[in-house]
Amino acid sequence: MATTTTFMTAAELLAMPDDGFHRYELVKGELITMPPAGGEHGAIGSRADRRIGNYVEQNDLGEVFNSDTGFIISTDPDTIRAPDVSFLRKESIPADGIPKGFIPGAPDLAIEVISPTDSYTEVAEKVAQLLEAGTQLVVLIDPRTRTIALHHHDGAIDRLTEADTLKFGDALPGFECPITELFV
Repeated sequence: MATTTTFMTAAELLAMPDDGFHRYELVKGELITMPPAGGEHGAIGSRADRRIGNYVEQNDLGEVFNSDTGFIISTDPDTIRAPDVSFLRKESIPADGIPKGFIPGAPDLAIEVISPTDSYTEVAEKVAQLLEAGTQLVVLIDPRTRTIALHHHDGAIDRLTEADTLKFGDALPGFECPITELFV
């Protein structure tokens, strides 16, 4: 018996009604449902979002987005990824401004907090897709091990512990945050 997979487009995903509970992404046209992640995940993501957002705003560097923001990182079939926190430099923002719908292209910086329901394989796939699409730096925050991995566009990976200071290098020059400030 043959199995048929129905593919969805970015436009169809954008038109879906908000069920008020799940988040969705598209991976090569297939709808991925993500349940709410929980308190620890939300607190860590919020801490990262505030610190990065305050720095970006104070220095007029661009825009920071939360996990409700989808980025079209490939088409035909469409892949829409929504990092927990993302950053676009001023020069990366479309000329006609921030779109009401999904943002075309990859964010310059993407931060993912690994959820209790995430498998490391799924997370690695998302990191690879974002880097392939042009994200300069993907930051993985792992509450289980209380560590952070910086995945650079050139393939280098830096691993940090709570004793370190988080810096984004060229992806967001000048930003610094003690890692202990992110974990709950």
